[in-house]
Amino acid sequence: MTKVLILTSTKRVEKFSDLSGIPKDWVLIFGENLNTDDAVLQAAGDADFIFADAVREISKTVIDNMSNLKLIHSEGVGYNKIDSQSAKEKNIYVCNNTAANSGAVAEQTILLMLSLQRRLLEGDQLVRSGRQIQAKGSFILDGIAELGSCHVGLVGMGSIAIETAKRLKPFGSQLSYFNRSRKNDAENELGLCYLPLEELCKQCDIISLHLPVTPETTGLINAKLLSLMKPSALLINTARGELVVQNDLVAALSAGQIAGAGLDTLYPEPVMPDNPLLNLPENCHYKLLFSPHIGGTTKQAFEKMHKTVWSNILAVSNGERPINIVNGL
Repeated sequence: MTKVLILTSTKRVEKFSDLSGIPKDWVLIFGENLNTDDAVLQAAGDADFIFADAVREISKTVIDNMSNLKLIHSEGVGYNKIDSQSAKEKNIYVCNNTAANSGAVAEQTILLMLSLQRRLLEGDQLVRSGRQIQAKGSFILDGIAELGSCHVGLVGMGSIAIETAKRLKPFGSQLSYFNRSRKNDAENELGLCYLPLEELCKQCDIISLHLPVTPETTGLINAKLLSLMKPSALLINTARGELVVQNDLVAALSAGQIAGAGLDTLYPEPVMPDNPLLNLPENCHYKLLFSPHIGGTTKQAFEKMHKTVWSNILAVSNGERPINIVNGL
């Protein structure tokens, strides 16, 4: 009997998964509320597949004690919470949904850029408090930049950064990027200019992060790089909160080293009230704009991602090789 352990939202599976193609004799174990390794193993230690939320930890303990396990599939793009090396040692596939939500995240990136430039949150509050004319006059005199006048620096040049560049090009923005390797095709197609990271921070009006979390990228945006940015510059992060040293960003915003930041993700998540970025001085509140890590969570993206998960599970159950393997098997 084939068993699938589902360690993500039951409601999301019900809404976005087409289960009509799943064999009737398969057992689906919904384990959203299994909060410890022991609970997981007790409920589904003999499962053949794990379908996991992208931020759900799948530990070595779980992997080593599930003798039937053949595949661990992330619901999203991220898979850094899965012990991929332990899975590889046991010939268990780890797969993700690479590029499935790239367009959706790119849209969120542009939204944060424009919202900060147009001071959307502050303007909304001033209008609601009856100060529309004062706000308009103040914003005009302070200066409102158009996105097309900006030099945008993309840090990382994967699928999301490429989709972001495609959306920025019609605005007329000057586009540069940093990546550990040059992307000649993207340079030619999108008119991108390669810059070393420090030069990117010095020259660009907007820095937008599009990197995975690795030991090399964790804490990449720190006090040193923030100090190189223009006082008028904006930082956008629709990638992962771990990329930014949050206390350094607090210091940079408080001191006016940069003008603002738009963040779709923080660290750790779920975000708690004591996170330093939630406790900026009152005069800095409008320098920071949050969204609740929804960049890649559109209806279309979830339908596409769930379709891939179940297609890969069915493929492996039939002895076939899945797509989007991320652990080198």
